[in-house]
Amino acid sequence: MSIALDAVSAYDLAFSGRLTQVVDHVGRVEPFDVATWSAEPDWVDRELFIDPCDDATLDVGCGPGRLVGALAARRIPAMGIDVSREAVRQTRVRGALALRRDVFSTMPGEGRWAYALLADGNLGIGGDPVRLLARLADLLTPGGRVIAEVADTGTGLVRERRQFRVDGRLSAPFDWAVVGLDAIAEVAADAGMRVVATSSIGGRHTATMVRTSP
Repeated sequence: MSIALDAVSAYDLAFSGRLTQVVDHVGRVEPFDVATWSAEPDWVDRELFIDPCDDATLDVGCGPGRLVGALAARRIPAMGIDVSREAVRQTRVRGALALRRDVFSTMPGEGRWAYALLADGNLGIGGDPVRLLARLADLLTPGGRVIAEVADTGTGLVRERRQFRVDGRLSAPFDWAVVGLDAIAEVAADAGMRVVATSSIGGRHTATMVRTSP
C-alpha cells in the first residue's frame, strides 16, 4: 500500500466524513472517532473540561469544536486551534472562534490564557508531552491551568509513530505519545509544571496542572 497522504490532509479527509483508522508502529488498528468528536458534548465532557473553565480558554487540537463551541455558548472567551482546515471550518460553524494553527507556532494572547485543554488524547500531539506542556505553560496566565486527558494507570509514557488509514490509503507517519495517570506527575515536573488534581469520570481521566513558578 503506497503512502499518498500527509497527516494534515488525512485529518481534513477524516473530519469530512471519510472512513479513517489509526495504525500504530506495530500495526495495531483503532478507529479515528470523528462521530463522537463531531457530536454535542456529553456529560463527561462537561464535567471534565467545560464546567471547570470560567475564563479565557484555549482548546488545543479542537477538532470539530464540541468543547470550544460549548464554552462559547456559555459566554466564556474561548478559542480552538487545529492543524486541520476542515476542523476549523466546522468549529466556526458552531459559532466558536478557531484558528488553523500549530500549537508550537505564534499564538494570539500568549501569556493571557487561564486554561488550556488537551482532550481526546491530545497530550500526545508531537510525540513529546514534556515539550507540549512546557509550550502551554508559556501561553498561560500566572496561576493558569492545563487540563489534559490521560490514559489509565499502568500505561506509563509511550512514544510511538502512527499513521492514518483513510479509505485504504496510508498517510505519512507522525509522532504521537500516550501518558497514563501513573506517569503524568513526572511528565509535568519535567515540563516545569505540577499536578494539582486528577479526575476520573465515566471511564475517562484528566490531570490538572499549573506552573511550578510564575
